[in-house]
Parts: sequence; structure tokens; C-alpha cells
Amino acid sequence: MKTVFNVVLGLCAVVLIYICYTSIMGPINFEKAKKHREKAVIARLMDIRKAQQEYRNLNHQQYTASFDTLIYFVKNQKLPFIYKEGELNDKQLEDGMTERKAIAIINKAKKTGKYDEVKKAGLENFKRDTMWVAVLDTVFPKGFNPDSMRYVPYGNGAQFEMAIKNDTAKSGAPFCLLEVKTPYETYLNGLDKQEIANMKDVQTKLGKYCGLMIGSLETANNNAGNWE
Repeated sequence: MKTVFNVVLGLCAVVLIYICYTSIMGPINFEKAKKHREKAVIARLMDIRKAQQEYRNLNHQQYTASFDTLIYFVKNQKLPFIYKEGELNDKQLEDGMTERKAIAIINKAKKTGKYDEVKKAGLENFKRDTMWVAVLDTVFPKGFNPDSMRYVPYGNGAQFEMAIKNDTAKSGAPFCLLEVKTPYETYLNGLDKQEIANMKDVQTKLGKYCGLMIGSLETANNNAGNWE
């Protein structure tokens, strides 16, 4: 009987040790996994932001709410790149020369074939040419896959929620707002549900979005991330 009692007592001790261990390590392991997943989601959101900024620059200051459109843009669009050779010296600047004037003088010479004015202005070695370079090769690192932008890392195929809103400033000037987001449940799926519920409770009480996002449809914030 004493032996049985000792065995039961030993088992109870093991159970208590396990409960204490999990109560301590559970939140630690959750935090570690959360940070790992958040890092991947944030990187993807920043890729989307870069693509949208370039899209906006070439599309009348408008973003797109379509991932199909954005991905096609990254795969196929080219951006203007100004190749520069030579700089205006202090004397030229003091005489009122500007890059615009210098380019106009050079372009005129190219059309007429007469370079007297170019030589007189000392612009023989001054060049400004526009080159067109692919978005994919310029904005993103080698090997980047545009098709991946729509998908939330660790989201089991879930896509980011992306929306735009056209608004008007007090001055009357039109502007476009962008918002891209994904909730905790999407990229933290499979982790401790109670820990996720605790995070949501804190964010809700603070009046903040329960997840990761860039931009906002409520106010202009230069597409800042809510982790920044």
C-alpha cells in the first residue's frame, strides 16, 4: 500500500512539474513563434508597399486594389531612370545655368547638329539620358517572386486584404488612400488560441487593429506599418 501511495505521489509530482513547465514555457514559445511569423508577414507587407508606391508614381497618383494588377505591374512595367554624367560647376551655376537649361541646349544641338552653344556653355561632358529599367530588376532583389505578394506567410493560402479609397483634402486636392492587412488568426493559426485571444483583447481595448497592416482608409499616414 505504501508503495502504491509513493508511486501515485511521484506521478502527481511529475504532473505538477509538467504543468509548471508548460505554464512558463508556453508563453515563451508562443512569443518566439509569433515574432518569427511576424517578421515574414512584415517583410511581405513592405514588398507590397514598395510595389504600390512605384505603381502610384506611374498611374496618376492612384494605388490599385487588385493583386492581379499589381503583380502584372511588377512583372512587366519599366521605370524611368535618369543616367547622369557630369555636373554643373560653380561658375555655371553662378551664371544662372540649371540642369533644365543645360539639357535644353544639348537637345537643341542634337536636333540641329550645331554644338557651338554647347561648347560655349562648357557642357561637352554633361549628359542626362532617360533609361527604362524593369520594376522587378530595380525595386526587388534577385529571385523575388511577384506572385507571392498576395499570400500571407503561414496563412495556408490566405491572401492579404487590400483596399483603396479616393478622398479629397481640405485644400480640395484629391488623394488616394491604401490599406493592406491581415488578422492575427490568419498568420498565427495553429499557435495557442488563448494567447491569441489575449493579444486581441489588448488591441481591442486600445482601439487598434488586431493584426498587421500598412496604410489606412481612415487617415493618411504615408502607408506606415502599425508595427513602425
